[in-house]
Amino acid sequence: MTLDSTPLVGAAGLDLSMGGRRILAHVDVSIGPGEIITLIGPNGAGKSTLVRVLLGLVRPDHGKVVRRAGLRIGYLPQKFSVDPVLPLSVARLMTLTCRAARTEIEAALDETGVAHLIGAQVQTLSGGELQRVLLARALLPNPDLLVLDEPVQGVDFGGQAELYRLIGDIRDRRGCAVLMVSHDLHLVMARTDRVLCLNQHLCCAGTPAMVAKDPEYLRLFGPRAAQAFALYAHGPHGHDHVHTLSGDVAPVEHTHDH
Repeated sequence: MTLDSTPLVGAAGLDLSMGGRRILAHVDVSIGPGEIITLIGPNGAGKSTLVRVLLGLVRPDHGKVVRRAGLRIGYLPQKFSVDPVLPLSVARLMTLTCRAARTEIEAALDETGVAHLIGAQVQTLSGGELQRVLLARALLPNPDLLVLDEPVQGVDFGGQAELYRLIGDIRDRRGCAVLMVSHDLHLVMARTDRVLCLNQHLCCAGTPAMVAKDPEYLRLFGPRAAQAFALYAHGPHGHDHVHTLSGDVAPVEHTHDH
């Protein structure tokens, strides 16, 4: 059986202005099957807008977006709020925009570690619990591409590391691609294949280690920018060890074969 290596999403020459302000300028992006891409950049860089263009939710002024036929996408939006007086259980939230059997809902919640919360009210969840529920919701369509816009917002540092590990495990298990957006440069996922640095245009792209040394990245984020990547992997297997915030080197446990 030959695997289809056609990009899941390809975009070329994207330009977009809103309210007289340039949001995207000549952006080219390609997302391949099974890869993890982290999109970084300062606030106002156009990251969430680029995601919406790639998803077909916003039409660019110029340029072209091509999505693979039949592409299934799971989406975790940047902002999710619930009226505090509106009764909304986790089970109900899971089916607000799609139909799914109870067994499918339970399986998705179990995969993200929050199966026990299926009957809880959404308003009572912690930040980390809510993000895991929303991640489970994004898994319901069995996506080829998982799009996560600021997936660790409202989550403490330890919880962020666990959530990133979970996302990497989901990619390994399901074989789906992941496009993840982050403005927080203090933690980049250890299993990221490519980092794209956006500031209206793509300043630089490559592995986390490459981008951390790129002059465009350093110019954009300052002289301490190279220390911003708290976790990145390298070595012959791609994730033999990681660099921690303190600069120490820590081994990464291998839980499965590649």
